[in-house]
Amino acid sequence: MARKPGKTWSRQVSETSNALDLEPGVFAFGDPRRIAESLKRSAERSTRRKAAPFRSALSMLTFYINRVGRQLDPERRTVLEQAKDELRELYGRPRRHP
Repeated sequence: MARKPGKTWSRQVSETSNALDLEPGVFAFGDPRRIAESLKRSAERSTRRKAAPFRSALSMLTFYINRVGRQLDPERRTVLEQAKDELRELYGRPRRHP
């Protein structure tokens, strides 16, 4: 069963999430802190999210990492995983241990 290129539901969710209005290109930023700050701003400004801002922001980041999966460059994955830690720090949550 072949998929139509560019027509995946996960791409649509990432680009048009009903819960968060994401800054364009947020997941392509090179600085983990900038990614986390952008996600935090989006989550806190949203009036449509169903969960707390921290949970919404972390869920969107995790969703993106999981959807890209094996296609994600190891260096890019590292930056995005670091963004999770930065997000936890911004919300005063403990960092995860390696």
